[in-house]
Amino acid sequence: MPKEQLNMAYPRLAEIPFDSDRKLMTTVNRMNGKNIVIVKGAFDVLSDRCVGGNLERAGQIVESMSESALRVLAIAYKEIDRVPEKPESEELENRLQFLGLAGMIDPPRPEAKEAVAVCRKAGIRPVMITGDHIATASAIAKELGIQKEGELAITGPELDAMPEWELDEKVEKIAVYARVSPENKIRIVKAWQRKGQIVSMTGDGVNDAPALKAADIGCAMGITGTDVAKGAADMTLTDDNFATIVEAVREGRGIYANIRKVTGFLLGTNIGEVVLVFVAMLLWHKSPLMSMQLLWINLVTDSLPAIALGMEAVEPDVMNRKPRPKNESLFSHGLGIRVVLQGIMFGTLSLIAYWLGETQTASVAGGQTMAFMVLAFSQVIHAFNMRSHHSLFKTGVFTNHNLNRAVLISAALVCLVLFTPLRTAFGLVLLPGKLYLQAAGLIFVPLLVMELSKAVGLVKE
Repeated sequence: MPKEQLNMAYPRLAEIPFDSDRKLMTTVNRMNGKNIVIVKGAFDVLSDRCVGGNLERAGQIVESMSESALRVLAIAYKEIDRVPEKPESEELENRLQFLGLAGMIDPPRPEAKEAVAVCRKAGIRPVMITGDHIATASAIAKELGIQKEGELAITGPELDAMPEWELDEKVEKIAVYARVSPENKIRIVKAWQRKGQIVSMTGDGVNDAPALKAADIGCAMGITGTDVAKGAADMTLTDDNFATIVEAVREGRGIYANIRKVTGFLLGTNIGEVVLVFVAMLLWHKSPLMSMQLLWINLVTDSLPAIALGMEAVEPDVMNRKPRPKNESLFSHGLGIRVVLQGIMFGTLSLIAYWLGETQTASVAGGQTMAFMVLAFSQVIHAFNMRSHHSLFKTGVFTNHNLNRAVLISAALVCLVLFTPLRTAFGLVLLPGKLYLQAAGLIFVPLLVMELSKAVGLVKE
């Protein structure tokens, strides 16, 4: 029968809305000339308020249904003479006759199990916090891979009985919390935070708001979430899909990795320029590059290749890495040392190029031209090195199409001032053919060094 017809046949006279403390919802309906109180809610709560019905048998059925991952709703009723003006739980939700049970299944989304597996591989520990019966929650958690062998499932009352020290000892072993209160959720969040962990909390109801606020990252549901939950959260999940959170983590890790790549690339190349000028002035009291030449190199190598490097696709193994501590430096895992060493390498190669050019052309302009060419092209080539801590040939040399275009444009701009009349304005000269061959050898040294470093495990993410 449609709901509209039911409402007309059995009009609702009063109501006590559901709340998470009572875990009950009550209506008073006019049925066959009588005022009937109908109460529905959690069986373990409702059974204590019943004075009639086969509750023992019902309890056995509830356990069986819950173990089959069914959410069980218990229903009870009683008849009253008059409808109170202000419905109270104490008056309407006691001395009930048990009526029956309704089992509902809310099957997990197909992608949820895979998302949980990816989380665990990425070092992210998923924990289920729910108002469901513990058997139902545990069955679903085991199906999804949230609760593994040896991990615990506890109820809100059991959590209430735990002192803080005991919760701190057990929190890493507990995978499922059932029949929880809003206060329980906050305790769980803070217990994980005391372990030094970054805690993300998802929720949709008003009662989830305090825990969403307490978590490091509160994530509200966009479809089913209340305005209160969305207001308390740091972000809103528009499709209410857990797999989307995992994808967001993957994208976030990719963005952070690209920031490290771009930072390492820019600092390494600029340190090379500093080393080149500083050491050349100490050794020969000559500037190996004119200011205009340095500015052109920075324009060519620090702009388009760096931007394209920041658009590098997320690496396939990014979710196999463990989470980073929140206080970890951007230059951790040896990046800072590698940047300095790469800078020294660029400086050394450019010094060699300057010396070769000056000695073989007997002119400062020849040395500057050689240093300009080696420094500019080696930095452009180095952008490919910084794409991944894996070998460039494993990643794919030309798989970043943005970088391919950026390198072509940068190389064209370098050639523009090397091989056209513009070279005069930059103080550059044409060189003998053998110097171009020697320059080519020096330009590809960074590629060889970085590939060897990756092969022996010196470059790690």
